[in-house]
Amino acid sequence: MPPPPPPPPLGVTSLPHQCSVLLRRLAASRSLASSSCSSFLRALRCLHARLLTSALLHAPTHPHLTLRLIHLYTLSGDLPAAATLFRADPCPVAATSLVAAYAAAGRLPAAVSFFDAVPPGRRDTVLHNAVISAYARASHAAPAVAVFRSLLASGSLRPDDYSFTALLSAAGHLPNISVRHCAQLHCSVPKSGAGGALSVSNALIALYMKCESPEATRDARKVLDEMPDKDELTWTTMVVGYVRRGDVGAARSVFEEVDDKFDVVWNAMISGYVHSGMAVEAFELFRRMVLERVPLDEFTFTSVLSACANAGFFAHGKSVHGQIIRLQPNFVPEAALPVNNALVTFYSKCGNIAVARRIFDNMKSKDVVSWNTILSGYVESSCLDKAVEVFEKMPYKNELSWMVMVSGYVHGGFAEDALKLFNRMRAEDIKPCDYTYAGAISACGELGALKHGKQLHGHLVQLGFEGSNSAGNALITMYARCGAVKEAHLMFLVMPNIDSVSWNAMISALGQHGHGREALEHFDRMVAEGIYPDRISFLTVLTACNHSGLVDEGFRYFESMKRDFGIIPGEDHYTRLIDLLGRAGRIGEARDLIKTMPFEPTPSIWEAILSGCRTSGDMELGAHAADQLFKMIPQHDGTYILLSNTYSAAGRWVDAARVRKLMRDRGVKKEPGCSWIEAGNKVHVFVVGDTKHPEAHEVYKFLEIVGAKMRKLGYVPDTKFVLHDMEPHQKEHILFAHSERLAVGFGLLKLPPGATVTVLKNLRICDDCHAAIMFMSKAVGREIVVRDVRRFHHFKDGECSCGNYW
Repeated sequence: MPPPPPPPPLGVTSLPHQCSVLLRRLAASRSLASSSCSSFLRALRCLHARLLTSALLHAPTHPHLTLRLIHLYTLSGDLPAAATLFRADPCPVAATSLVAAYAAAGRLPAAVSFFDAVPPGRRDTVLHNAVISAYARASHAAPAVAVFRSLLASGSLRPDDYSFTALLSAAGHLPNISVRHCAQLHCSVPKSGAGGALSVSNALIALYMKCESPEATRDARKVLDEMPDKDELTWTTMVVGYVRRGDVGAARSVFEEVDDKFDVVWNAMISGYVHSGMAVEAFELFRRMVLERVPLDEFTFTSVLSACANAGFFAHGKSVHGQIIRLQPNFVPEAALPVNNALVTFYSKCGNIAVARRIFDNMKSKDVVSWNTILSGYVESSCLDKAVEVFEKMPYKNELSWMVMVSGYVHGGFAEDALKLFNRMRAEDIKPCDYTYAGAISACGELGALKHGKQLHGHLVQLGFEGSNSAGNALITMYARCGAVKEAHLMFLVMPNIDSVSWNAMISALGQHGHGREALEHFDRMVAEGIYPDRISFLTVLTACNHSGLVDEGFRYFESMKRDFGIIPGEDHYTRLIDLLGRAGRIGEARDLIKTMPFEPTPSIWEAILSGCRTSGDMELGAHAADQLFKMIPQHDGTYILLSNTYSAAGRWVDAARVRKLMRDRGVKKEPGCSWIEAGNKVHVFVVGDTKHPEAHEVYKFLEIVGAKMRKLGYVPDTKFVLHDMEPHQKEHILFAHSERLAVGFGLLKLPPGATVTVLKNLRICDDCHAAIMFMSKAVGREIVVRDVRRFHHFKDGECSCGNYW
């Protein structure tokens, strides 16, 4: 028998031990982040080479060396190297590390493949837990349950606390999970002996809180009451669960039971108040948090700043900013970034965009959220020039950046620029989301570009966005604003999900096109189907009544706002009702209604009164309304024009001339009227007396021919609306050259025979043009649609859809 090998010399350790020590030190350096990723990986590969040359890799006598090496490779991010080492010896310990690493990297199929590579007989409970957790992380409940069942079916393995925690987390992603399913899983926990584990109880509470049934809330509460120990996750899960169910009161009750000062629970309660629109309660809780010296972090500040921004609490928000300045030196960059973004949002929403920009410029680090925040601030502040500057300087843009800018152009009245930007976005191979498409579609509606709008509708269907509510609602509005109310109604009928915005859009469309009764029927249907109307719903209904002369119905719905739905009428609701009374010649009732308003009359109220006086001929009240408007908005051209119209219609030429002189003396310029029409994939624009359009001469000749036919049918120019004291034939010539009449004539010339002629105008159509186009529709046998600043007019066979009421 050979003698045993001599022991190593004193002070000399074995190579395996040396490698083991080096691997431990490398792991410690990684956990302490004392080395960069590249230097860590370089050292790891050197150690890997040493193990390989020393024949210690996969050595049966030292398996821990290979396992630790695999684990370190998963920490370094070099997952392929770890996978290569694993395949040489697929053991469950190495598989567990790889499953966790690949799942964290979002590579679920690869993660599961390592589980499958281990023979069933060698799999342990820890490996099963890792795979169940991987499925839970990816929200794949059914496969997670299947792996759990395989764990139970193994015979030799038993689930532990981690097994049930992972399973319950995964079960929360089951569609329409019921209380019965939760109870079944709950019953299996104590049988396995895992009922006392804190993590399992927390997972049970989270599972119950995801069920819609009220019973589930009671069961979650029961689990909470039976828990011997609770941690911050326990309380946070209960608070967040109640908030998601809309029961903020119950969330606050649970919050008050917390003895320890868990800042996470305080943050959850403040966030719950913010998301529920309870800004006062959120700020009061924040103040209490400060008084009780609960630690404040970036989540606290972002939530309370959001509350102040949404509620317009400027002074409160500034005080929070002061606390942030005192604590900011203690913030790590990752914490400072979201707080600074919230500050930019706060100052932007409170109308102080200059301070918002100063904070943005002083930020040491910025991400795409930072850029989008200041971009949105400029857009919401109507500073489109500054918004464009920011947009062009952005180092990186995401879908939200483009969407904000497209929407900003639309809401700022620059629809053509919105479409140009949308086309640029697609040219740069950036795929627009449904919200960006909604903005582009809205731009088509503003421009009356029906063909372009239909093309975008086709793109939506191709991209699978036809179920999007934002895009669908934009399509309803676009079709309606382009004169295609039937297509708008069809879009409304085929939408898979209809919300209050959809109903409002459809009611508005019907009202604008003179279908007042149908609009009211849709409103009643909306209420009957359980959709609660908002202030916009009533605004659209009152507008529909206004365009159809439904005075009694308008009063009924106006009174119903507060009585039946608790909505207090605003300035815009009163304006619609007063305008409705004025158009119906009931100007006295309109004057009496003003006296009952809970606020002083605004410019829009006096403008409605002045418009009503033009209809009723009440010159005294009209002059008073104009005087009020001159005081409030002296540079607004509409007041002068409307008052001059009123005097001219009454034949008071001296007074009309006095108003026009006053307008000139004050330097007020009248917005020039223009009309446009889409023909031949191009939008053609006409102004009054237009001679610059290349086909203007041809249009004038055509209108002379049609004019002769119109006179035979009984058309007589109504020259009283020409605001000049001149010869009758001169007045007729001015009426003849109005922009809407030129655009209609162009459409009749250029569009295919029988096609509807749709013209859009930036101002209100004048009375004579309205009468002329009625005769024109009969003379040429064509349907003509005109959208002016107020509504749509559908002319057919000598009649208009407005019934001469607009």
